[in-house]
Amino acid sequence: MQIQAEQIVAFGQKLERRCYEIPTPKGTEVVVRITASGVCHSDVHVQDGYFDLGGGKKANFGAGLTLPLTAGHEIAGEVISLGPDAKGASIGDRRIVYPWIGCGTCKRCTTDEELLCGNKRSLGIRADGGFADHVIIPHPKYLVPYDGLTDTQACTLACSGITALSALKKLPKMTSEDRLLIIGAGGVGLSAIGFASSVTQAKVVVADITEEKRTAAIAAGASDAVDSADPNVKDRIKQLAPEGFFGVVDFVGSEATMKFGVDNLGRGGTLVLVGLFGGTYPLALPGFSGRMITIRGSFVGTLAELHEAAKLLAKKPKSGVPVTTRPMAEANAALDDLRAGRAVGRIVLVP
Repeated sequence: MQIQAEQIVAFGQKLERRCYEIPTPKGTEVVVRITASGVCHSDVHVQDGYFDLGGGKKANFGAGLTLPLTAGHEIAGEVISLGPDAKGASIGDRRIVYPWIGCGTCKRCTTDEELLCGNKRSLGIRADGGFADHVIIPHPKYLVPYDGLTDTQACTLACSGITALSALKKLPKMTSEDRLLIIGAGGVGLSAIGFASSVTQAKVVVADITEEKRTAAIAAGASDAVDSADPNVKDRIKQLAPEGFFGVVDFVGSEATMKFGVDNLGRGGTLVLVGLFGGTYPLALPGFSGRMITIRGSFVGTLAELHEAAKLLAKKPKSGVPVTTRPMAEANAALDDLRAGRAVGRIVLVP
């Protein structure tokens, strides 16, 4: 049998279709036949080979990577083969694949903090991922059940879902009198709207510059949606949150969205920065103590949070991010649409 994969063969170039033999799983390895693979904005950065640090600076992460590399890290599928030591999985299991895999031996990995591992083997970034029809997983513990969900819903939880849930859990406790500002109504932002009621009592206000995405945010359950580029947006924000927002989550991470978030953060509030669009943002240091604000980063989520997200979404499956399916052969077109901001919700590739 062969794996057909859409691979990065050179950074900044189109993915290319490559085929190679499916290896026999060794030790604890598992082979999963992929049934759905989400397209994330991080895949765009991986294809480009860098993150924008602003001021003409780039964080190149291609050094040390061996190309070709199969992109994609939002994976759902069926177990078809097991290594001799792969305990806890069975042929035919339908599972989400947790992609944020660490080295497995450091202190962080042995205490269930693989996200903080300094030598990660993340699928689709450091190891072959989900833009293919099969993928090799190093251990069954990275396979998460998704009973009650479709494959296309389930795969989005591996990044979009747990990124949203983990970011929301980093906010301070809020009441029904508070307003939570979510910046960016892309795939992760829409996921956050769906999970918000499970994490906080605050009403959700969404800011996005695209009308179609604001409409999607209201349909997903946001109480209000504003255009952050509207010259009169300050007046609308003043009506919605007279004292500023106690919680803000920026799922874009650009200079403009960071400024918008900090400017509208109330005293004692917390801004969680998630997005990786790039750039820099200067902060006046006295503002931290004077306004008693907190700014913290959040990156994807833990294996435990993936289990939690799957259970939460199964209770309210219609609250998941809107999904558009496309053939795996259209991976390049999907990445182009995401890069240009034309995608609403999540594009999911189907082999």
